[in-house]
Amino acid sequence: MGADRIRILAIGGTTRRGSNSESALRVAADEAERAGAVVELLTGRALMLPIYDPESASRTQEAVALVEALRGADGLLVSSPGYHGTVSGMMKNALDYVEDLRRDARPYLADLPIGCIAVAYGWQASVSTLHTLRTCAHALRGWPTPLGVALNATMPGLFDQATGACSDEASRIQLETVGRQVVEFASARKRSSAADALAIG
Repeated sequence: MGADRIRILAIGGTTRRGSNSESALRVAADEAERAGAVVELLTGRALMLPIYDPESASRTQEAVALVEALRGADGLLVSSPGYHGTVSGMMKNALDYVEDLRRDARPYLADLPIGCIAVAYGWQASVSTLHTLRTCAHALRGWPTPLGVALNATMPGLFDQATGACSDEASRIQLETVGRQVVEFASARKRSSAADALAIG
């Protein structure tokens, strides 16, 4: 893996392995890999962290791994199930750990492209969950990709239970587009930063 490879962190899913939101994340992540990125996935129980406590410096091994992965990423893919019309508590708590990056040279998720994916049982919940993810991305100083994906899990056979493949062509194309956009935006930002460094030097 060359130092110039784009690094994408993909986080999401539920406590249930192979959930619809995890399957959606993996479709987007696979496309990011095809676009040339190195992708790290943190899903399901890897995101079951203690409630974020800004008053304590103590962090579990899993929390440290998440923060370090966030710190080293050139872009993010984030996929949440819709719980009661918004992101799951597990996902919100994981995003709260971004606060540990507040004093970095690149604070929070500043200038990172973030692909947002929401999966819920019904269009209203999936769209409102997607809106929340995009709002969180903005609040953390990131750049949501032009396309965000809201999927309705009531669609029959949305994902193949055995392989995780997306069986609906329109949904698959959207997920792949988000994965590709994150890599394209991260690549453009990296080239721009390299050009600026040369100009200053």
